[in-house]
Amino acid sequence: MSYADTLFMENCRDILENGVWDTDYEVRPRWEDGTPAHTVKKFGMISRYDLSQEFPMMTLRRTAWKSALDELLWIWQKKSNDIHQLKSHIWDAWADENGTIGKAYGYQLGVRHQYREGMFDQVDRVLYDLKHNPTSRRILTNLYNHHDLHEMALYPCAYSMTFNVSGKKLNAILNQRSQDMLTANNWNVCQYALLTMMMAQVSGLVPGEFVHVVADAHIYDRHVSMVEELIQKEPYPAPKVELNPEIRDFYQFTVDDIKVTDYQYHPFEHKIPVAI
Repeated sequence: MSYADTLFMENCRDILENGVWDTDYEVRPRWEDGTPAHTVKKFGMISRYDLSQEFPMMTLRRTAWKSALDELLWIWQKKSNDIHQLKSHIWDAWADENGTIGKAYGYQLGVRHQYREGMFDQVDRVLYDLKHNPTSRRILTNLYNHHDLHEMALYPCAYSMTFNVSGKKLNAILNQRSQDMLTANNWNVCQYALLTMMMAQVSGLVPGEFVHVVADAHIYDRHVSMVEELIQKEPYPAPKVELNPEIRDFYQFTVDDIKVTDYQYHPFEHKIPVAI
């Protein structure tokens, strides 16, 4: 069975059985009808995935990996905040009248900074160091820029990636301040596992361990029954995921350069409400 499913099931059971509800507090998120969107949560959820063994894609329900990858490339390749450059509509609810999400996500990665070696944005600095300074313990990105938070449509959830080379393996840690387990957990896991694989390939490395750290891992009140249904299912084996081996420039990757085979998943008929 898919290890990503196993961890998802364990984490969700832990949240439902041992988590803390925020129903005694006023909360910011609202459902479409204006009702407060309360959650049950666990603090400090850590999940580890060995990318050399299998790709962590959920089979309990389908993960829309092409849309997830398109968003990742929008942030990390295009360094964009313009939703018109996305193929999905996942950011529509947060866009301003110009169709941007302000100084968030890709905007932060594209800001150039002066280093001793020259001018780099955050992505190019990672790519440079992986090739030229692989033993560095400073290879990371950070989207949580306090100076710009007031100009962001949404504070970054997945806000920091730390890369670490061990031998010929590229390991990575994704730090996330908050996660809606049903809506976004495997979406983010697949995104940043793919990012680790792509960064490894263009740097002459092989994928190692991907670690996902979530400060506030929560399940919304209107999602509980759907999560309970999901975690009763029997997972399928993980699919096989391969990158186009010809790509040696990170900026040349497209969605079509990712090949997913043997992907079995359970049907999931529910429409998942999203709290805003």
